[in-house]
Amino acid sequence: MKFYNWMKVYLFVLAGVLISLSASAADKIPDASQHSFANPQQAYVTHLDWNAAIDFNTKRINATAIWDIKIVDQDAKEIIFDTRGLAINLEAIKVNGKLVKASLGPMSELAFMGQALHVPIHKEAKKVEILYHTTDASQALQWVEPTQTHSKTDPFLYTQSEAALARSWVPCQDAPGIRFTYEAHLSVPAGFLALMSVGNNAKSTNSKNEYNYQQTHPIPSYLLALAVGKLTYIPYQNSECGIYAEQTYASTVFNEFDAMPSMVKAASKLYGKYAWGRFDVIVLPPSFPFGGMENPNLTFATPTVVTGRKDLVNLVAHELAHSWSGNLVTNATWNDFWLNEGFTMYVEQRIMEELYGRDFAEMQAALDVNDVKVAIQDFGEKSPDTHLKLNLANRDPDEGMTDIAYDKGYLFLRMLEEYYGRQKWDAFLKSYFTTHAFSSLTTEDFLAYLSSQLVTPEPLVAPEQTAWRKLRIDEWVYGPGLPSNTPVVVAKRFNSIDSVMEIVSKNSTYDLNTILKKDWTTFEWLRFLQAIDPNTDKRILQKLDETYLLTGTDNAEIATDWYLLCLRANYESAFPAMKMFLGKVGRRKFLMPLYFEMNKSDAGKVMALEIYRNSKSVYHSVSRNTISNLLQTDY
Repeated sequence: MKFYNWMKVYLFVLAGVLISLSASAADKIPDASQHSFANPQQAYVTHLDWNAAIDFNTKRINATAIWDIKIVDQDAKEIIFDTRGLAINLEAIKVNGKLVKASLGPMSELAFMGQALHVPIHKEAKKVEILYHTTDASQALQWVEPTQTHSKTDPFLYTQSEAALARSWVPCQDAPGIRFTYEAHLSVPAGFLALMSVGNNAKSTNSKNEYNYQQTHPIPSYLLALAVGKLTYIPYQNSECGIYAEQTYASTVFNEFDAMPSMVKAASKLYGKYAWGRFDVIVLPPSFPFGGMENPNLTFATPTVVTGRKDLVNLVAHELAHSWSGNLVTNATWNDFWLNEGFTMYVEQRIMEELYGRDFAEMQAALDVNDVKVAIQDFGEKSPDTHLKLNLANRDPDEGMTDIAYDKGYLFLRMLEEYYGRQKWDAFLKSYFTTHAFSSLTTEDFLAYLSSQLVTPEPLVAPEQTAWRKLRIDEWVYGPGLPSNTPVVVAKRFNSIDSVMEIVSKNSTYDLNTILKKDWTTFEWLRFLQAIDPNTDKRILQKLDETYLLTGTDNAEIATDWYLLCLRANYESAFPAMKMFLGKVGRRKFLMPLYFEMNKSDAGKVMALEIYRNSKSVYHSVSRNTISNLLQTDY
């Protein structure tokens, strides 16, 4: 057989195999072993019936979790749940309504793993009932003091389950490849509204102080979510969207996020019908450790994106995008985290472009490119942590949640779009989401689908010249850094900023009002601040500060980059305001660059430790863990 004919047959067969692999991806049981004790190859959960009472006085949730389970191996002797920081009544655990002798394994040396709960089962087992309550060690829970809320009058409770913290408030099989539906029956103090990651959340309190909810779509455990507070709901007319916030803040949030209905329409037009019914957003207290969390139907959001100018609503677009990439099609393991975030960054960019135009969206893209380059520099050019496909064995999966997954993942997908053209690429993405809806995929599952549907083998070309090789796909996914075919992002709106940088950096007497604009968007200010050389004359920083009131700004994005510049330039006048900023904002994106910079010098570390001791009670455990590890101080 001639070489080219042999290659044609070989690649044809290979394509068939890849199609077969893709078709079966939704049916297989993903490996959960790296970050979970669960044994899904023997038995796994399918539905949760959760009964819970929230007690602000004791800062405890008293609950019963009743799990429907599916037996895979008829010889299975047990089903294993993940727990961490839970007080479980081992004497009360039941299988099919009958008491059994369950046991807790030893505490893992890997803190995030917690303890395995072993429940004996038999081949007729259908339900497992677990009675328990949360403790001070339940790290997903943030019991917010009244003084730390917007109203300053009432406490607040919220959860953060991603990546491996759901097990600290619900005993579960805490792996992203295991999906289940759930219903919840909640009891809360009078006047408080309880909300969850469901589509039928209440819009106001009731006299019984009880709420019954259902999530009818199968989700992974990290998308379990709960928020309890004195909350107000405001709907957007003629849509399935609305916002929840503390009453004193609700109208401000409502005005800031008024593009939500348009975002849903734009995303649905691009990638298929929104599958979840409602899309609401709740703005949490400032201690929330992330910008947003894509909990189905109810996105959790930080107040730091509420600027009064609506120029950071890309965060809402990002969390909405997760309704397709992440919630609908989920990374099967945390090694595949880029499948969630790289895709979401891409969809977010497309939503923003649809609503605000290419020039606006490209500003964010350019900043993201800078972020990923900094991340690669920090990790090291050859570090395996700069791969898209990670190996997080024996590591907290939270360590994989870096700019690599987000921004390198985005650039990889943008490269494919630019190569194949938007029409073909959009059709592929829409098919990808539809074909794999409500399932969990590995990186290899995605690559198989990509090969079968888009980057098809080219039988009359030598292997080293195929599109797969030409596009450097293996380099993108399994290699470090950024490949040579990384897209070039040109943000035209940054041109005027770049053109004045040399003047600002070298001339302390220049009239800033003639070259800088107070009506710049946040993105434009970030570009400007990031371009200033820390060795710039401090008189220039002082003049910038006096002219634009940067020290003490209530825009957290600008504040972070300004204080970072001030630390590097040792502009001490900004330090008191920086300390106040770090004492009230818990978003890890803002905390870590500043703590990291302070930690570079002995004097800076002393300042960092002082700030952390005074502020750590404000931070969620996600942020506290990261800062404690950085500063090498006790949590």
